[in-house]
Amino acid sequence: MSARSVAVAVIDDMPVYEVAIACEVFGMVQAVPAGPPSYDVRLCAARPGRTRTESGLVVHTAHGLDGLTHADTVIVPAVPHACLDSGLEFPPGLIDAVRRAHAGGARVVSFCSGAFVLAAAGLLDGRRATTHWLHADTLAERHPRVRVDASVLYVDEGDVLTSAGRSAALDLCLHLVRSDLGAHVANQVARRMVVPAHRPGGQSQYIDLSVPEAGDDGLGPVLQWACAHLDRPLTVDELAGQARMSPRTFARRFHATTGTTPLRWLLGQRLMCAQALLERTDLPIDQVGERSGLGSAANLRRHFGRGVGVTPTDYRRAFRGGEPPQDSAD
Repeated sequence: MSARSVAVAVIDDMPVYEVAIACEVFGMVQAVPAGPPSYDVRLCAARPGRTRTESGLVVHTAHGLDGLTHADTVIVPAVPHACLDSGLEFPPGLIDAVRRAHAGGARVVSFCSGAFVLAAAGLLDGRRATTHWLHADTLAERHPRVRVDASVLYVDEGDVLTSAGRSAALDLCLHLVRSDLGAHVANQVARRMVVPAHRPGGQSQYIDLSVPEAGDDGLGPVLQWACAHLDRPLTVDELAGQARMSPRTFARRFHATTGTTPLRWLLGQRLMCAQALLERTDLPIDQVGERSGLGSAANLRRHFGRGVGVTPTDYRRAFRGGEPPQDSAD
């Protein structure tokens, strides 16, 4: 399989939504202009051939479960409701295949109730993990060694990642693309799918509106305006003025819509801007800080280390290769 092989475990009667998300996001990479080589996405089942989903759609699964053990990334989407409601056992060999894949160095990912498979394989013992909030108590009860966090969209534990239900799987897939290929490619995939480029994993599952509806409260145009002026020292008062609201009303509506505060949202957007500049330009670190609105080179390094986990120079080197020309200060 390729250097970026993705194997998706497909089970009879499982919901099709999360399976489709994995295929769509990782398959969309090949459509990015001048982008990197596409992922090799393979669907794997206990009995290769035709796998019927919960909705009645039939998915062609060309590979057996041994395909999981040879992949770089293994994804377990939501499992059939019967596996949770009536204790129906998982397909023979699935748990062992997931366990072997992880032992062989694969990155193992679950969407929604797929976390129950990872927990049964022992991969979540002692780890923080999430699942759909409806199933969180059941997961904690059946697997007490798992530190279940039902309040977040997804949890990245490095080699094991879990997401909450439904659209949170999309957020986690974009997070994986961003980690593998950089912010520019992830943003292009998100743009083609007409979804937000980034919702952080720590955002609450319970937010009703993750994307502002056109004309609902004026926030959509304000967010677009802010993204176009990240190099300016934006304040809540200025953003509220753009939205024609009082600062208090703006902050309240902003949190209800995005699940975070205006300043935290701005920091996230500036970090993504800095990532794109590091990937796509040869600008010195201090200019990257200025253009992204993060200020001085020292301030950029501090926020980048906290938010991304590496220095700007290391990030640029990872996504562009070689020594960057003007970043020796890092």
